[in-house]
Amino acid sequence: MTKKTRVAIIGAGYIADWHADTIAATAGAELTCVVDSSAAAAEGFATARGIQAFSSVAQMLEANAADAVHVLTPPDFHRKVAEECIAGGLHVLVEKPVALSAEDVIAMNSAAKKAGVQFAAGHNFLGLPSYNRLRSKLITGELGRVSTAEINWCLPLGPLRAGPYGIWLMRETRNLLLELGPHLYAFMHDLFGPSRILHVQTSNEVALPGGGSRPQNFRILARAGDVDVALNISLVETYDDRSVVLRGSSALARLDYANDTLVVTGVNTSDLVLNPLRNALSQSVSHLREGVVNAARQLTSLNQKSPYGLSFRGMCAEVYTALNHARPLDERYTGESAADVMRAIEDTLAFLPKEQKSPRPVGTPNPTALVIGGTGFIGRALTRKLAENGTHVRVLSRGKLGPFADISDKVETFSASLHDEAALNAAMRGITHVYNLAKSDDKTWQAALNNDVAVTERIAKVAQNAGVERLVYTGTIASYDMSDPDVTITEATGFGDDMQDRNIYARSKAECESRLLEMHKRDGLPVTIARPGIVVGAGGPLQHWGIGRWHGAGAVKIWGNGKHTLPFVLIDDVVDGLILMAEHNDAIGQSFNLIGEPMLSARGYFSEILARTGANIRLSSGPLIPFFASDALKFFLKTKVLRKRGLSRPSLRDWKSRAHFSQFDNAKPKQILGWSPQNDREAFLKEAIDEANLFGF
Repeated sequence: MTKKTRVAIIGAGYIADWHADTIAATAGAELTCVVDSSAAAAEGFATARGIQAFSSVAQMLEANAADAVHVLTPPDFHRKVAEECIAGGLHVLVEKPVALSAEDVIAMNSAAKKAGVQFAAGHNFLGLPSYNRLRSKLITGELGRVSTAEINWCLPLGPLRAGPYGIWLMRETRNLLLELGPHLYAFMHDLFGPSRILHVQTSNEVALPGGGSRPQNFRILARAGDVDVALNISLVETYDDRSVVLRGSSALARLDYANDTLVVTGVNTSDLVLNPLRNALSQSVSHLREGVVNAARQLTSLNQKSPYGLSFRGMCAEVYTALNHARPLDERYTGESAADVMRAIEDTLAFLPKEQKSPRPVGTPNPTALVIGGTGFIGRALTRKLAENGTHVRVLSRGKLGPFADISDKVETFSASLHDEAALNAAMRGITHVYNLAKSDDKTWQAALNNDVAVTERIAKVAQNAGVERLVYTGTIASYDMSDPDVTITEATGFGDDMQDRNIYARSKAECESRLLEMHKRDGLPVTIARPGIVVGAGGPLQHWGIGRWHGAGAVKIWGNGKHTLPFVLIDDVVDGLILMAEHNDAIGQSFNLIGEPMLSARGYFSEILARTGANIRLSSGPLIPFFASDALKFFLKTKVLRKRGLSRPSLRDWKSRAHFSQFDNAKPKQILGWSPQNDREAFLKEAIDEANLFGF
C-alpha cells in the first residue's frame, strides 16, 4: 500500500484549488484540512472538498490533522506561517515567492533542518514535462554549446489597470518582481547555475489611483554560468508569451511553458534548396505532435492535466515521493535553491530606484457614507465621486489606504470581515448611507448562500440596527432571463420562479435581492437596488466576460453572433445613478436597471476599438447550443465521475442570457431619479475607449 502524507492547505484563495486538485492526484498525498483566518472561506473550501476547516494554524496543530502543509498565504506571511508549522513538526511546501528575502529563506530552511522536516520551494514550472525534456536536451548536449538564452513572462496583469490595488502584489513595484520573478529566475538558476545581474531597465509606467505608478515592462540582463541571459517581463495587454529560448551551436529550443510545448530546430545537411523546407517541415511536425499530445491529455483527463496543473503535479510528485521514501529532495526544490533564486531577485531589486511616496493631504475624514466593495471598479469610482461631492467616505478594505491615498483627508479605510457582525457594527458608526457593492465568486450553491446571501442579510441587519437612512445594494442584470430577443426588460420583469438552472452568480444575486426586499416589506429596511449593465470606462478591464470568452488580450469568442445591441453603460453614469438612488426617497423599496442608451453591439464595440486604438482583436461567434452541450457534459462528468457537489445545473436559457439578446428599457431611473446617461455617441466612445487605458500602452 502506498504511504500517504496527510496534507493541509493554509490559505483558501485562488491558488488553493490548484494545490487541492494536485494533492488529490498525487499518489503519496492526501488532503485532510484547510486553514484560513476567514472562517467562512475555510468552511466553504472544506465543504466543497469534504475535509476539515480551521481558522488558525494553532487549531490545526492541536488537532494533529496533518503531516505537511502548503503555505499559500500572501507572501508577507510566508515566513511566520512556515516557521510556526515547522516548529509544530510539519513538513512545509511554500508557494513562490518563498519569502521576501534570501535571509528569510535561509532562516526557514535552517529551522526545517533543525526540526528534521522537509522544506520545499513551490517553483512549480520546474515540474512541467516539457521543461524536463528541455533540461535533458541541455544536459546531454543535444543543443550543442548554449551561448544565449531568453526567458519571457509576457502576460497581461489586470490589476495594473483595473485593480484591486490594495492587494500585496500592487503595494510596491518590488512586489511585482517578487511575485513573477521566481518563475524566470528558477529556470535560469536550474539551467545555468548562479547568476550575476548586469543591467535592469523598467518602462511603460502606468499611473495608479491614489498616486504613484508601476512599470509594466522589465528587461533584465544577466550572466549565468557562461551564458548570457535576457529576462523579459511585459504586463500590458499583449500576446501571451511565457517561454524559454535556448540558442545552442547545434539547435535552437523554444519551450512554451504556458502550453507545455517544446519545439527544437536543429541544423541539417541538405543543400540550399531543401534546407529551408526541411527546417519548416521539422518545426511543423514538432508543433503538430506537441499540440495533439496536449489536446489528448486534457480531453482524457477532463482538463485536470492542463499545462499549469501538470506543473504542480510534477512538483508535488517529487516532493511527496522524496518524503514518503525518506530520500533527499530534488535540489531544484530545496531551500538552498530557493535562497539562490531570491538572491538573484534581490540583486535585481537593487537596481531599481527608491520609490517616492506622494505626500498625503492633511486632515481627518468624518465619514457619513460606507462603501462595501469600495476598492473594486465601481466602488473606486463611487468613492471618489462621493468625496468630490463633499461626502466623506469609509471604505471596507484590507489595506491601510488602498487607492485613496491622495484623498485620505476625505476617505478612511476600515478593516472588517463581512462575516463578523461586531466588526460591521463598528464600521456603521456615524454612517447614514451604505453602498453594498460586495460580491463573491462561488462555485457551489452552498458556498454562495454562506458567502453572498448570508453576508448580504448580515450587512442589511446591521445597517438597519444602526439607523442607516439608506442601503443601496448592487445586484446584476445577469439575474434576468435575457434569452428572448423579442422581450424588452424593465424593472417589472421578474427573474423567474426557478433559478436552479441559472449560473451561481446570477442565482445568488437574485436571492440576495429577494431577501432584501422581504426585509423592506417586513421590517421597513430602507433599501434600493441597482442593476448595472456592462460597465465600461477608465479603471475597467479590457477582457470583460460580459461580452464573451477571452483567449488572452487578442482574441475573444463573443457570446452569440455579436450583432445585437448590448447593455453598455459608462462607469460615471453608474456612479451618478447610485448616488441619486441614495438621495431620492421615492427610490426606497425600488430597483433600477442602470443601462446606457442603446449604441453598440459587441462587434461594433470591437470595431471602434480597432478604429480608435489600432488594436485588432480577433473575433469569432460563440454558438450557444454547443456551449450549452459542452457545459452539460462537464456537469455530468464533474458530478458523476469527479463527485463534485452543489454545482449549477446547465441550461440553454442561461447561456443565451449571457449573449444579452433581450433589450432594456431604461425609462424608470430617468423618470424617478432624473438619471441622464450619456446619449452622445462620440462622447460615449471617448470615455469608454479613448480614456479607458484598455491595453496599458
